Amino acid sequence: MTLEQCRAARGWLGWSQQELAERAHVGLSTVRDFEAKRRQPIANNIAAMQRAFEAEGIRLVFGPSGEATGIAWSGTGGGPQATSGASGDDE
Repeated sequence: MTLEQCRAARGWLGWSQQELAERAHVGLSTVRDFEAKRRQPIANNIAAMQRAFEAEGIRLVFGPSGEATGIAWSGTGGGPQATSGASGDDE
């Protein structure tokens, strides 16, 4: 997962960085530092954030060479209408 995919998924769901951190059970500084390009989280934390998005139906999209190309909604999970987070308060 790239930081751009992380931001896009949060935006789609209307989640703050705090809400992602809580849902993924990672520290808020992990999310903030990742999105600010200050540090790359350990693999377990990236996987936890990805699982939190996937539980809401967000799928990370990658190109044929493995490069990140975006996100998509899988049509499963809660989706953006069913979430209850604040949006855009910590960009």
